[in-house]
Amino acid sequence: MRELSREDLRSCCASARWVEAVAARGPFRDLDGLRRASESALAALTWEDVLEALAAHPRIGERPGGGGREAAWSRAEQSGTAEAGRDVLGALREGNAAYESRFGHVYLVCATGREAGELLTLLRDRLGNDEETERKVVGDELSKIVALRLAKLWEGR
Repeated sequence: MRELSREDLRSCCASARWVEAVAARGPFRDLDGLRRASESALAALTWEDVLEALAAHPRIGERPGGGGREAAWSRAEQSGTAEAGRDVLGALREGNAAYESRFGHVYLVCATGREAGELLTLLRDRLGNDEETERKVVGDELSKIVALRLAKLWEGR
């Protein structure tokens, strides 16, 4: 059985409600049990809770500073943008601004294993979503990111 601190959990998802819900289900026997607790907690989040989680995520194409676990994970997750040219990074900045203007929050996408051009294409496609569709997509992307981070946390990376 493994107990995870709230600080450890917060590095996976910055929603206070999610952290409390997952912590309350611990300690965990294995990663699958932790993931089940996370999925249940994510499904119960309000949109305000999701916005709280989004506030901790950097914009795609902007490398977060700092030495914390979450910043290191974000840098690794966005490594596909590290070699992007100025034109693609400029287009991502413009796309991020358009997205934030349209939806009122950061563009969230599970960037792991994706190149900058693909992330830009996804951003442009999602700008065409209506609010309800985009909220569902954001929830799905948040779930993917949290699952990946929980695995890293469990494995001690």
